[in-house]
Amino acid sequence: MAEYTRFINDEQWKLLKPLLPKPKTNPKGGQPAIDNRQVLEGILWVLRTGARWQDLPDRYPSPTTCWRRLRLWEDQGVWLDVWRKFLSMLDSDGLLDWEEAFIDGSFAPAKKGALVSEKPKKEKERSGWWWSTAKVFFWEASLPRHPRRK
Repeated sequence: MAEYTRFINDEQWKLLKPLLPKPKTNPKGGQPAIDNRQVLEGILWVLRTGARWQDLPDRYPSPTTCWRRLRLWEDQGVWLDVWRKFLSMLDSDGLLDWEEAFIDGSFAPAKKGALVSEKPKKEKERSGWWWSTAKVFFWEASLPRHPRRK
């Protein structure tokens, strides 16, 4: 059987642990909350493999727990802080190539027509893609810029 290796080593975990909020326990009792490190490992497994949440191996917490915690961290802005910390760790080790950057976009099919009763809008509204791209751009504007290498 293949040996299990973690995505996050102990040194990285020391830097990431303070960024993640402690899971709340229910005052009425119940099961204790799952450790953040185990949940983060499960999330990273899904992101790395591109697999469905249902396919998460048994060595990780349940897919529902990982998905809910990811959603909670995203809503609280924690996931962006974790991502930036990962970037800074990779950059300090010289493992990032700042020469290239890629943007991921979402695509949706255009509707074949509008309702007859709908009046055309005078001003065209900006698409969700535009707002998503702008949000990422403004968030990342505060990251340090590196000079181009030849």
